[in-house]
Amino acid sequence: MSEEYVIQMKGITKVYSNGTVANQDVNFNVKKGEIHALMGENGAGKSTLMKMLFGLEMPTSGQILVNGEEVSLSSPTVAIQKGIGMVHQHFMLVPSLTVAENMVLGMVPKKSGMLIDYKKAVQLTEEYSKKFNLHVEANAKVMDIPVGMKQKVEILKALVRGAKILILDEPTAVLTSQETDELFTQLKHLKTEGYTIIFISHKLNEIMEITDRMTILRGGRSMGIYETKDVTPQEISRLMVGRDVILKVEKEKAEPQEEVLRVRELEYVNEWGKKMLDKVSFSVRKGEILGIAGVEGNGQKELVDMLFGFNRPNAGNIQVNGQSILGRNQRQIREMHVSMVPEDRMLYGIAGTASIEENLISDRCGEKRLNHGFLFNMGAIHRESGRLVKDYTVLCKNPSQSVGSLSGGNIQKVVVAREFSNDPKLIIADQPTRGIDVGATEFIRKKLVELSRSGIAVLLISADLNEVMELSDSLIIMCGGRIAAYFEDTKDLTDDLMGRYMLGIEKQSPEEIRRVCHE
Repeated sequence: MSEEYVIQMKGITKVYSNGTVANQDVNFNVKKGEIHALMGENGAGKSTLMKMLFGLEMPTSGQILVNGEEVSLSSPTVAIQKGIGMVHQHFMLVPSLTVAENMVLGMVPKKSGMLIDYKKAVQLTEEYSKKFNLHVEANAKVMDIPVGMKQKVEILKALVRGAKILILDEPTAVLTSQETDELFTQLKHLKTEGYTIIFISHKLNEIMEITDRMTILRGGRSMGIYETKDVTPQEISRLMVGRDVILKVEKEKAEPQEEVLRVRELEYVNEWGKKMLDKVSFSVRKGEILGIAGVEGNGQKELVDMLFGFNRPNAGNIQVNGQSILGRNQRQIREMHVSMVPEDRMLYGIAGTASIEENLISDRCGEKRLNHGFLFNMGAIHRESGRLVKDYTVLCKNPSQSVGSLSGGNIQKVVVAREFSNDPKLIIADQPTRGIDVGATEFIRKKLVELSRSGIAVLLISADLNEVMELSDSLIIMCGGRIAAYFEDTKDLTDDLMGRYMLGIEKQSPEEIRRVCHE
């Protein structure tokens, strides 16, 4: 094949020990100096293919060539030696260390013996930061820098180690529109310098803007390689999912009713003495979706922890239908008809080794209708789990299958099926479509709108600006642990305007913000 290809993956097949076929006879060819998208639903085989390219997995059969030379990428160390770097969706940084210290982890410059030459680490960081126009603060601790800078640190870490081919996994998932624009400028600069970028994203508008070509996977097989300029977002969705996907959410105008969630003067200081919530007050009403947007690290996670009893505030109060939830555990909060779709589905949403059925009934297994005295009513449990698998289109062999064996999108559907089906009065949806494919995203978004219009109060926390603008009836923007802005109607909002509030460039008056309390 032509020497222009820096990566050639030929006839790649990956079969796991349990018989799961992740990739089947996949060809993936990337040209030098291009930005190449890798696309597909969750479970389509993207992650497995990239794990093999970065040495985290070995193919069952097939060849991998780097710069025309067949290689055995037996570990990430070997991949790095071959000029391949990977920036993971979840940053691989040590929060308590400085940027410079993170930059040289594993390749630490030494003064003598075991002592780190910190001055040299700083010089190296500043040299590469300037060279690639990726501004970072070498002496700042990672825990104190914004998420956009963390992204730059991860890219620089790969470049410092000699990467000429960069794999970027969902690189804009937590960035504002301004930070995304800045990242795209830097990626285009790298491209002109001869670097090759493999770009994995579910955001079709970004794929159309930044990439030259794309490879689309479906069901572990390649659906072909396309010039980005020659395909539409609708065609891409159809190739990924196998059917037409509605990319825009249609919803009737909300008719909010009485208050369901009442948050007043919430304050929280974390273990490092940083104030993460500063007098946060708002209300969510029956029949509406209230969105919360903001750069990650501005209090959203801490707020969700308070709302579902994972942590307690230093001051303030939270009420659901007039009753305080402070001091109550998760079971007691659920008994108040509060449901939550957590940000991290693997950590908080499922028990990975349990079955789909066990996960679906885990919040209701004590109910009389599912029990015969001291024994489970297995017939009723089978019927309920079977109905939920069907209603929420969970792709599986049967409900007794391990939930951990499903794709990310189908795991999320299991979480959503459980949380949406147990008569909720309030749904807290935290990043409900993060890292899942367009088909599952479409389903979950439509379901949230449908439930809100049936009279359920929905609090949506999302770093996806398109999602939070399209789904929300009203919107809060958080910055520095405070509410920086409140918009009663989202129809005239733009990415740019939201970004200015998210970055703290603009801030509404206390009177404008107070409207979110509806008092």
